[in-house]
Amino acid sequence: MDEEYQIVYVEKPEESAWGIIGHGIHDYNTQQAGDTKFQRLCFVLQTADHVIVGGVLGEFYWDWFYIDLLWIKEELRGRGYGHQLLTIAEDEARQRGAMNVYLDTFSFQAPDFYKLHGYRVFGELQDFPLGHQRYFLTKQL
Repeated sequence: MDEEYQIVYVEKPEESAWGIIGHGIHDYNTQQAGDTKFQRLCFVLQTADHVIVGGVLGEFYWDWFYIDLLWIKEELRGRGYGHQLLTIAEDEARQRGAMNVYLDTFSFQAPDFYKLHGYRVFGELQDFPLGHQRYFLTKQL
C-alpha cells in the first residue's frame, strides 16, 4: 500500500465517510449499469397525535424495490397493520415501475408473514445469529 495513505477507524461514519463512499459506489454502478433510478419510500403508522408506532422503509434501484425495514409496535401486531403497510408499499413500488421486490428477515422475526404474502426464500444463512437463520426473500410484483 502506498505510504501516502493510511486506514483509520471512523467512529460515526454517517457524518462523513458514508456519504463519500456511498456516492462513489453509486457513481460506479451508474457507469456500469445505467441510472439506478434511486428513490426512497417511507410509510408510517402513527397515532392521532403523530407518534410513530410502526412503518415500512424501502429503496428503489433500477426496477427493483428493496424493503429495508418493516416494524409494528409489539402491542399492535396481529391487527393487520403489517399487511396494510406491506400492501401499500408494494402498490407504490408497482406505480413507480418496480418489477420485483426483495428483503431479508431473521427466523425470529417474520419469515412466515412474508411467505403468506407471496414471498419465496432465495437464500439463507445458518446461525446468523447463533441458533437462528437469516432469510432472503423475493417476490415478483
